[in-house]
Amino acid sequence: QVQLAESGGGLVQAGGSLRLSCTASGLTFSNFAMAWFRQVPGKEREFVAAITGGGGVTYYADFMKGRFTITRDNAKNTVYLQMNSLKPEDTAVYYCAKGRTVLHSRAYDYWGQGTQVTVSS
Repeated sequence: QVQLAESGGGLVQAGGSLRLSCTASGLTFSNFAMAWFRQVPGKEREFVAAITGGGGVTYYADFMKGRFTITRDNAKNTVYLQMNSLKPEDTAVYYCAKGRTVLHSRAYDYWGQGTQVTVSS
């Protein structure tokens, strides 16, 4: 059974940094693209970033503007989201998701439970 577990969220001041981690189990990790999404209560879940199975290609939402970086360590079955220059509007629950293929197909079939990120002004 595929399981995804996020960690690394917390409270940080505006301008600060956090690194989120998502560790996967129950799958051959390198065979699947991975992604990060975020959601604010009352709003739809929005795409943040994605990375192909081999880690060679990454995709970002426009609002990133170079502040966030997605990486993965296939030996550790873990995908990361490094978030720098955080803003209060980045406050959300962040979710990792498993892609259906090794490439970024915008289709995801497993989700983690989410980790809260709160950015204070």
